Amino acid sequence: MKKIDKEAKTILKYVGGSENVNSLVHCATRLRFVLKDNSKIKKEDLNKLPSVLSVVLSGGQCQVVIGPNVTEFYDVIKKMIGSENNSETEDNKNEKFSLTKVISGAFLPLISIMAGAGMVKALLTVLTTVHWLSPTSTLYLVCSAAGNSIFYFLPIFLGITLSKQFKADPFVGGALGAALLEPNFTGLIGKHGLHLFGLGLDPIDYSMTVFPIFVIIAVYALLNKLLKKYIPQQLQLFLNPMICLLLLVPATVLVFGPFGTNVGNWISAAIMWLFGKSRLIAGLILGASYPFLTVLGLHWGFTPITLQNLKAVGGDVVEGVNVCAVWGQIGIALGTFLYSVYKQKNTKLRGVSGSTAITGIFAGVTEPILYGLIMQSKRLMIITAIAGGVGGAVSALFHVMMTSYVFHNIFSIFMLSYKPIGFMVLGSGISLVLGVLLTFFWGFKDQNTDSDEMVADLTQAVNKDQTVEKNDHQALVITSPFSGKVLNLADVQDEVFANESIGKGIAVIPNSNKVIAPFNGQVITVMPTKHAIGLRSDTGVELLIHIGLDTVNLNGKYFNALVKNGDRVEQGQEILEADMEKIKKAGYTLESPIIITNPEKYQIDISVKENDIIHTQDQIMFVQ
Repeated sequence: MKKIDKEAKTILKYVGGSENVNSLVHCATRLRFVLKDNSKIKKEDLNKLPSVLSVVLSGGQCQVVIGPNVTEFYDVIKKMIGSENNSETEDNKNEKFSLTKVISGAFLPLISIMAGAGMVKALLTVLTTVHWLSPTSTLYLVCSAAGNSIFYFLPIFLGITLSKQFKADPFVGGALGAALLEPNFTGLIGKHGLHLFGLGLDPIDYSMTVFPIFVIIAVYALLNKLLKKYIPQQLQLFLNPMICLLLLVPATVLVFGPFGTNVGNWISAAIMWLFGKSRLIAGLILGASYPFLTVLGLHWGFTPITLQNLKAVGGDVVEGVNVCAVWGQIGIALGTFLYSVYKQKNTKLRGVSGSTAITGIFAGVTEPILYGLIMQSKRLMIITAIAGGVGGAVSALFHVMMTSYVFHNIFSIFMLSYKPIGFMVLGSGISLVLGVLLTFFWGFKDQNTDSDEMVADLTQAVNKDQTVEKNDHQALVITSPFSGKVLNLADVQDEVFANESIGKGIAVIPNSNKVIAPFNGQVITVMPTKHAIGLRSDTGVELLIHIGLDTVNLNGKYFNALVKNGDRVEQGQEILEADMEKIKKAGYTLESPIIITNPEKYQIDISVKENDIIHTQDQIMFVQ
């Protein structure tokens, strides 16, 4: 048995075997498994395999990072699995229900607009507080409509995203949510003595609600499956939506809606009860556990509670505690950065910690800190719990609340999105300082062991089982395949590229649709989805050009390869076209890594700096 066949078989074994695989696809560097049971994944064993660079559990996928030769592994594993496991029909049949996955899948597409609209509401709060804007002015009312839009019509948006989670028609789901906000129904709110089908009707305001639409769409998904089973296919186009609307809207306003509202109120009341019994203990437990709930994906369960509390009482104590956990993680990244500068001169660790800290401070996104730093070290996990727990206890003690739905970042503080703001700063500041100090003085065993091991974990060599040879090589000038803006590889929104697991290089945000050959050489791989291409120079340098991130999901849409595997290319030759504007509109970032995938053989000098504007055939790297 060939070595690659043996390792492919082992990879399949460590993800639970072929019977555990719902589907398998691959991008330029990763095998992307969708599994029936993620608990069967043996992540530590996978990471020990020579061919595996890292393992990422994200977006419901088990991503096994292989590198440029991922296609060879994919072909072998696909044969082992059998094509029947890769069908969408089989996926739908075998995929286990997960409430966490449903909640996260419902809210993930809305997080960006919710955060943006939340900042609009926070800005209006600041402007009215300092009396720069009157709450009765036309400008305020128009901007208030912009800030309230996503929240007021949340049942519609959740109806769409939830229906997708349940494999039902998203627009019928949206229509069910819209019916609850339609003026004919909202005009009944506040009226008494109403009856529907002989039953008493007490209309409720469903704007900004979460739990009712969860109940409604769950029932809709079941009814939709039943109708598809018995109604002829040629009549389903109009008959299924018609029956669902006629049955579910009355049932919703009579039963499902009030039930869902009561469930939301009960859960929120339970949380508030816990804080009422002992704010200190509630804040300590929640602040210490929140980062690890994030790792498990369970943090999405707080979102409905947060929105419920924001509507019911105008503020949420849960996020008033969780903000401290976020700043505690940022403190750990800053402490690691300072450690790498003053105690151990380690540029790789400095790059990872510095870039993730900036992302946390300005965007409130701490997953790169969690996955790239904290989860790699037991000491940092302990510090995370201490920093988040102590700060959370302080915030809970003084009843800190988040008053607008925002990401926890530096801007949300300036926008006064919390009250009392002084105690919020106190609690978060304690978490931040504890994170920095504990990490700097205790986070690493000594200057030569623990941090070295972490860096090794973060930036594994591309070929762990090969001996690195330092030979003299013919110099090679690599020119840019894109025109656009330069981005440091460490700042790319993908931890595998950012921590140089695949190799060394830069990234470019393209401003044109052409991809140009950066040197004379040969095409190694053109991905079937055409979103990435691998080249080998005449001097042996192997280069991966990856257009955008996660663009494998476009399945080749908006891409046109002008070369094929094995073709000879000359520097300056156009090798691929990509409609960058359409890719961006489809929701994908254009950050495009340009990576040398066999860096251990060469000395590599980066010729450009972050934010440089470059053109095709400008020098970007010099390889010796």
